[in-house]
Amino acid sequence: MSTLIRKIFISFASFFLLIGFIVIGILWNYSNNIPDYKFLKNYKPPVSSKVYSGNGDLVADFSKEKRIFVPYSSIPKNVINAFLSAEDKNFFSHPGVDAKGVLRAMINNIQNMITSKRLEGASTITQQVAKNFLLTNEVSINRKIKEAILAFRIERSLSKERILELYLNQIYLGSGAYGVAAASLEYFDKSIKELNYQEAALLAALPKAPSKYNPYQNKNLAKFRRNLVLKNLLENNFINSKEYQILKDKKIKLKKKKKVFLEDSQYYIEDVRKKIIEKLTYEKVYNQGFNINTPINPELQKIATNSLRNGLIAYDKRKGWHGVLENKKINSNWSKDLEKYFLENSIGWKIAIIKKVDQFSAEIETQNNLKGIINYSDITWTKKNFKDLVKKGDIIYVKKISGSNFSLKQIPKINGGIVVMDPFTGRVLALSGGFSFKNSEFNRSSQALRQPGSAFKPFVYALALENDYTPSSLILDAPLVLNQGSDLKMWKPENYGKKFYGLSTLRIGLEKSRNLMTVRIAQDLGVDKVANFAKKLGIYNNPNKLLSISLGSAETTLLKLTSAYSAFVNGGKLVKPIIIDRIQDSEGNTIINNDKRVCIDCDKISFTSNEYPIIDDDYKKVFSNQTAYQVTSLLEGVVQRGTGKKLKKLKLNLAGKTGTTNDNTDTWFIGFTSNLVIGVYAGMDEPKPLGKYETGSKVALPIFEDFVKNAIKKSDARPFKVADGISMMVIDALTGQKAKFSSQDTIIEAYKKENIVDGKVLYSNNNRLDSNNVLKFY
Repeated sequence: MSTLIRKIFISFASFFLLIGFIVIGILWNYSNNIPDYKFLKNYKPPVSSKVYSGNGDLVADFSKEKRIFVPYSSIPKNVINAFLSAEDKNFFSHPGVDAKGVLRAMINNIQNMITSKRLEGASTITQQVAKNFLLTNEVSINRKIKEAILAFRIERSLSKERILELYLNQIYLGSGAYGVAAASLEYFDKSIKELNYQEAALLAALPKAPSKYNPYQNKNLAKFRRNLVLKNLLENNFINSKEYQILKDKKIKLKKKKKVFLEDSQYYIEDVRKKIIEKLTYEKVYNQGFNINTPINPELQKIATNSLRNGLIAYDKRKGWHGVLENKKINSNWSKDLEKYFLENSIGWKIAIIKKVDQFSAEIETQNNLKGIINYSDITWTKKNFKDLVKKGDIIYVKKISGSNFSLKQIPKINGGIVVMDPFTGRVLALSGGFSFKNSEFNRSSQALRQPGSAFKPFVYALALENDYTPSSLILDAPLVLNQGSDLKMWKPENYGKKFYGLSTLRIGLEKSRNLMTVRIAQDLGVDKVANFAKKLGIYNNPNKLLSISLGSAETTLLKLTSAYSAFVNGGKLVKPIIIDRIQDSEGNTIINNDKRVCIDCDKISFTSNEYPIIDDDYKKVFSNQTAYQVTSLLEGVVQRGTGKKLKKLKLNLAGKTGTTNDNTDTWFIGFTSNLVIGVYAGMDEPKPLGKYETGSKVALPIFEDFVKNAIKKSDARPFKVADGISMMVIDALTGQKAKFSSQDTIIEAYKKENIVDGKVLYSNNNRLDSNNVLKFY
């Protein structure tokens, strides 16, 4: 008997020894073929870079995945307890693999196989970390063995807290959110520190099947799964019975993360994205979690976008109807495959199909199944009747007016841009580069190179005032033929309207936008000097040195031109446009700061003292304070008496200049108050004439006007500050001479003090002007 027992014992021992060798062999084989896990010690998951407005609102993020990294110490206990109860209640006691959990899963799965139910897993949080970071989602024994080996090794290498930190920041929780912090914002618009147990339980319910239990898609199923997690919390003594009863009956309350003016800011945000990728590289921007502070003012941005759209639509309506989007067969699927026509929600238009047309109305159905009518009164701008306008099955844009009444819409063929800047710092407060970013991502504010036309003239006049001219200097407005060089034909500039006005003051030349006077001034100053001055101001890079440059024939962008106009407001300083204030890394270290101003002795000034801090800057001076104010005064005259007089009715302190190129191809208006510069451009993407009378004052100026009416209060448009060294004198507006009692039309003119002696204007410093203040050779 003892011999038999010994044989049985030896057989069993040999068997288990063989099994042991096989297991060791398998483990040895797998151990040599598993990924390196040591990088997890210092691993930081890819984190999105956030873009903030000037007042701290989140307006965008740049990421491949929605993720916000939070350290273990910042994750509240209720969130940790909820995930432990849902995924791995023995996490803090097992060595990486939970033997009890594996045994329980094996027993349950035997019953599940018999009843054809879904098999349950027994993966610990550590195993899930191994799978998520180092392995694939392949369902196989091969992967499970590697997963278990890695789990044991990870447990030896990392603390439990570090493993849980990796898990809670890496796990996918549906709706594009990775990690508990991003999911908290996605589902509740809350910081994780604000989550209660029922919300934490809902997040912990999601890893099992993020799409299936997504509360946005199926609240009932999500609640069922949440309540299972709450029951686990009760069983694990994290909550008591009373709390469980209260929590399980509560409804799921969701709140989508607020996106502040995101659609209205797309052109601006895209410029920010391109700029930081250029500086920091794509990989860093999309993985390292930068905090990007921009000057964008959400309220001004919204107004600017709406003003631009309204102005473009107004022009387009004057040109009539230019056709439907397409024609489709009317059935239940008509609204499919129309994504290419989708526009921003902020525009407020819907895609619709024409279902019936008669003489005075058309019946429509929108993409979201609303039925309505377009009445004849809403299509008068098309200059057509309904039968010639649309037919059954046509796809169009509509906008709801009231009840079941809709108006007909179309995307304007014209496009444009608007820029709003702080003239003292160059900070861009608002920018839009077109009617719709979804329709066209090309930015007409920062990318479109166009001729500024007469909008460039103020810089010619500024240069003249820097070179001994005065606002009342007389220039001849008469025909002029110029030789531009051996390879170029003779140039014969003309005024708009093709009229000539004889001797006129420099002020009148700018107010009325006289081309011939501007060319004569540029000829006198020298084309080299004009070109270099424009280059110095950052308007052009390397302009051709032709006299036509004085009329804005070279190409620039709206952003550059608007920035140059800032010098008239800030006292002649050159500021560069700033679309990024500051960039900080994920630990709060500043890596880029575009505010170059310095506060002098601020650390020595007490908050309770009457002393005021002195802010200094290193902005380059391009012309004098006096010249800056004189040009501002001239541009105020443009608004009061000249090409911008349509703005006079606003009764605000405004200055600005229209711009129109040959054949009315490009239109501009750049204007400013005492603290804002606003630039507007409108024209075709493929340049062509806009039509007769479609000038800067008719196309671009109304966009400026609409913005000013909605964005600027009277208290914000204070009178322009008169520079030191300026003297005022009442003069005859036509002759430029000191006013007499018999003068019919007088204005108060601004002169540099050195030009006035004993109440008279002196011109002796200018050897090109005769005793009557007229250019000698003209």
